[in-house]
Amino acid sequence: MPHQPQHRTLTDAVRSGVERHPERAAFVYLHEDGPDMRPEQLSYAELDRRARLVATRLRHASKDPSRPVLLLYPPTLDFVTAFLGCFYAGRTAIPAPLPDEPGERLARVHGILRDAKVGAVLTLPEYRQAIGAWLVAAGEQDVLCLATGGDDDNTADPDLWSPPRVRDTDVAFLQYSSGSTSEPKGVMVTHANLAANEEAIRTAMVTPQGVVAGSWLPLYHDMGLIGMTLHPLWMGGTSVQMSPIAFIKQPHRWLRMIHDYRVEGTASPNFGYELCTRRVTDEQSADLDLSSLRVALNGAEPVRAETLRAFVSRFAANGLRPQAVLPCYGLAENTLLVSSGDTEAPHLELTVDARALEQDELRPARSDRPARTLVGCGRPKDTEVLIVDPVTLKVLPGGRVGEIWLRGSSVAVGYWNRKELTAETFRAVTADGRGGWFRTGDLGALLNEELYVTGRIKEMLIQHGRNLYPQDIEQAVQESGESLRRGGGAVFTVTDEASDRSHVVVVQELRARAPEEHDLAQLCASVQALVSRQFQLPAVSVVLVRPGAIRKTTSGKTQRTLMRQLFLDGSLSVLHQRLQPAVAALVTTTEAAPEPAATRR
Repeated sequence: MPHQPQHRTLTDAVRSGVERHPERAAFVYLHEDGPDMRPEQLSYAELDRRARLVATRLRHASKDPSRPVLLLYPPTLDFVTAFLGCFYAGRTAIPAPLPDEPGERLARVHGILRDAKVGAVLTLPEYRQAIGAWLVAAGEQDVLCLATGGDDDNTADPDLWSPPRVRDTDVAFLQYSSGSTSEPKGVMVTHANLAANEEAIRTAMVTPQGVVAGSWLPLYHDMGLIGMTLHPLWMGGTSVQMSPIAFIKQPHRWLRMIHDYRVEGTASPNFGYELCTRRVTDEQSADLDLSSLRVALNGAEPVRAETLRAFVSRFAANGLRPQAVLPCYGLAENTLLVSSGDTEAPHLELTVDARALEQDELRPARSDRPARTLVGCGRPKDTEVLIVDPVTLKVLPGGRVGEIWLRGSSVAVGYWNRKELTAETFRAVTADGRGGWFRTGDLGALLNEELYVTGRIKEMLIQHGRNLYPQDIEQAVQESGESLRRGGGAVFTVTDEASDRSHVVVVQELRARAPEEHDLAQLCASVQALVSRQFQLPAVSVVLVRPGAIRKTTSGKTQRTLMRQLFLDGSLSVLHQRLQPAVAALVTTTEAAPEPAATRR
């Protein structure tokens, strides 16, 4: 059972830090300054002062405390003070990306605004006028827009602040899913949920007091917010941050941050570790010392064994301990962490028979049959986990693949303003009558208490009675040729209603230097042959696109459902494609002809 948290709320944690070490750095933000990074530091005392300023202004300006507060900031320390200011005011915060350009990001934030019935928006002075105009245009004239961090702060007195009356069951913040923009779902994380999960992280990571954590993850994403921003505050430590763009431009900056600030804990989706392995040069890593790193979490997207091995091998000479790289599993509906590996032991890998996996069983691999390597995501931390047949709702034994169900104090209370969906998803009951479970929609298996996550139910490819995982096909395709961009693929199915048959589509990015046009046809054919040979799928359609065409969530997950819709709408900028006739007929507009009759199978 979870023990009593050391703090009841995040506000209590920060105020404790102010009392014990007011001058300690709570945050360090690394701004891009040409090729270098310029640090900006915020002490616990100054963080507390700014949070009290925000809270005081928010209380006086916004009269309806029941309506959430939307935070629209670039990834800087201003976001942190605004987020904490909402806690100090007893208001429900909504972290979201700054809608600084038209497109999906603006649509997503607009969806959040409508769904949450936001009462106020906090932003920086330079964005206030544009966001105010956007609110009026969206018909949200009653939504207050306040700027923080500017001259207006001088009109408020932080000494007028008084601690809010906060119950454990009050919603601390809404974590909106980064998938669909049309129907966003806000996960209601209570103060009790946050306290429970912070303690689960502390126990799992053996986090010391005063820990130094460092990350480039978005501050509005659950791993970046709860794991890399709030957890150091919970432990009276320091969080070092940089923007995702700064990392993508120069991946070595993340490792340099670890070296310079003696970072003990960090986190990234799989692609971040792969990017460092491929793009950090020997010159950039020559003097790096990564021996301070105790925990480097790998989660938020499928964890690849090859990536873990390559990253550890590449930076072992820089003092990186193999045990530091920890696969994990988590999601916003469980506040964050569900399971993780042991900080003192190497991660577990399990090589299984591929055909048995297609039938939802983990069996030892055979030398005469295809195999798949799964990475263990550790043992659950203060959360009960069941593996359940998603159709019959029967609890499955160890070694069987089914839906991952969760129950515990970290599980959020539901989706904001979605009573029916909350009841269906957060109040599930097994076939034998066990109630109160959250249905994750993720597939996985427990074996010897280790959790192996295999995929998503809605993304599963069901072909001829076999369950195929899209990430396995994507990885095989990307490893088959130098022209194919790693991490730049999406595999999904489309359905021909006339025959009620599903067809597999492979959308794959090319590297920046694409082959000549006459080579693209051969590349499509080679991808088709590979998928036919390795996965016994002889009639896939292949679409080659430019780098950046594959849409991803803020955590780096491939948005396969969105990619399917873009494909069917004819919205992809296609370099070359070979489509089966039935698939071509489903696309709204397509410039490429179906696969020639001579090559059809």
